[in-house]
Amino acid sequence: MKKVVLSFSGGKDSSLALYYLLKEGLDVVCLVTTAYKEKGETVAHGESLSKVEKQANELGIPVTFIKTDFDTYQENFVNKLKELKEELDIDTIAFGDIYLEGHREWGEQLAQEASLNAYYPLWTSKENVVDMLHDFVNLGFKAEIIKIDDTKLPSSWLGRTIDDSFINDILEKDVCPMGESGEYHTFVYDGPIFKKE
Repeated sequence: MKKVVLSFSGGKDSSLALYYLLKEGLDVVCLVTTAYKEKGETVAHGESLSKVEKQANELGIPVTFIKTDFDTYQENFVNKLKELKEELDIDTIAFGDIYLEGHREWGEQLAQEASLNAYYPLWTSKENVVDMLHDFVNLGFKAEIIKIDDTKLPSSWLGRTIDDSFINDILEKDVCPMGESGEYHTFVYDGPIFKKE
């Protein structure tokens, strides 16, 4: 792998993926984040673009927003990756998916259309996600819950920090502890990959 771009939401999975990419000594030259053309917020979490820009600045890695909508999502993503391949000489796009095969297949298809390799630094079996969540906390990452699927988790969990107490509570629920099926979403504001909080 020469140069890597990371599909980045600002949440714990993509932040942990970035940690492992950097630990492997890979050259992560850019973060890519999809954003709705009309709303001007991120597709993944509905975050303001300025918040993700500030986060990227604190990580010391530039972010590129892929302006899109529901109908042209894949097409816009592929076209932007092709542009970045020319501009930055990238050969790989990394994703923070963990075990959902459908997500991986989509990412691999996307990469193939842009003539890039797809890489999944977090990929593991479902049984290992509790350990992954513990690792996230033990590595010193700090994240807050910014979105909840209230059919699966209490809406009162909005704003909670991901810590040992949260892990204990989520293990009592019948959901993926890492929220891999969208049970909850986070915003990471500090950790070992940050140049400044």
